[in-house]
Amino acid sequence: MLRVFGGRRPFLPRAGVSATIDRMNVVVLVVDRLHAGFLGAYGNTWIETPALDRWAADSCVFSQFLIDTPDLARLYRSYWSGLHAMCARPGADAGRPVLPTLLRGGGFVTALVTDDETLSRTTMAAEFDECVLVEPCWQPELAADVFQTQTARGTMAALAWLERAKGPFLLWCHLAGLGRTWDAPASMREMYRQEGDPPPFSQADPPDRMLGADADPDETWAAAITYAAQVTVLDQCLGAFDEFFRDSRFAADTALVLTSARGFPLGEHGRLGPCDQSLHGELIQVPLMVRLPDRNGALERRFDLVEPCDLWATAISLAGVGPAPESPTAIDLTPIVRGEVSAMRDRLCAVGLGQRAIRTPAWFLRQAAECELYVKPDDFWEANNVAVRCPEVVDCLGDALVEFDQTVQHGRISDLPPLPRVLLEGLD
Repeated sequence: MLRVFGGRRPFLPRAGVSATIDRMNVVVLVVDRLHAGFLGAYGNTWIETPALDRWAADSCVFSQFLIDTPDLARLYRSYWSGLHAMCARPGADAGRPVLPTLLRGGGFVTALVTDDETLSRTTMAAEFDECVLVEPCWQPELAADVFQTQTARGTMAALAWLERAKGPFLLWCHLAGLGRTWDAPASMREMYRQEGDPPPFSQADPPDRMLGADADPDETWAAAITYAAQVTVLDQCLGAFDEFFRDSRFAADTALVLTSARGFPLGEHGRLGPCDQSLHGELIQVPLMVRLPDRNGALERRFDLVEPCDLWATAISLAGVGPAPESPTAIDLTPIVRGEVSAMRDRLCAVGLGQRAIRTPAWFLRQAAECELYVKPDDFWEANNVAVRCPEVVDCLGDALVEFDQTVQHGRISDLPPLPRVLLEGLD
């Protein structure tokens, strides 16, 4: 069931903006709880995802995209207003136009399609011209086929909006299915089960619990193959979306962005499901693929450190309605996709409930009850905590995190002093 609401007043191009300005439509697909490690573009070899592989081949793939918070409301403040989650100074949001407002001022039609009712009810979401809410299944159960899954229903709602879209437009589609409903058909769950493997989960509710020291590894593997079936469902849905898009009337002037809001822990660091939203890579390192209509940047893989505020700046740039309002941290990724510049950012910071984290080219530090330190980029999924062996690095990263926090309240990251060499290049 779909609910459509909104319908803001008719709009005109903003004063001073030419009706013939060269601009792109922008489509952003956000798949919540998509684990980057389950995609071929990010190293996975055992799950068949031909559609996602094709998306990656046609896109510029960012390998080091970290969300700044797992709190969805604060994360979307970054996505839609360009303010980092750690930016908490009083009045920072007052009078600040959000992404749909900015694009509407440039003559764009804006729409939000989502199956997350809490997101659709936010103040920022109300700024879209139209909001299409895909009603979630309140009693999740396994689907008879792919077309009955929650992900398919959300995808079809996005396609239905695109069929009647008139440019220029911004379509933002947020799908919550991977974190809310594991409804892949039973036959699809069996695809990844080998002889001797435990059976996949039989229910549609995703797991969400801490694992003890005596946890059964069969449980985590059962979760992994069940989750793999959900990724396969997503792949088939995105394949249908891509087939429609390539034959559409606006394919030649529309930029596509595919990303996630948060990952999904599957046994790493003792967590099966979101649990306490621990700031580890399986939760905060998410995929990001940017596809331009001229295929500039296709087959490129970038290792720049990028964050959610960058997507805000990039959407404004692609739409051609800049300049963007001032942002302490945001970087326009468009020239990076085109291979013209690098992000020139030496750190990323994240904040969660009772914890903070900082990532540099050489290290990742998580501050919670105890500090955890991991070598980057070698320890991709943070398996070896070296905090005890490198206390000086822990202290140095802690200082850099404080510097970032203070700077983002009152200035821009360009005001930060350069990091010490050890944080950029590691230990000799």
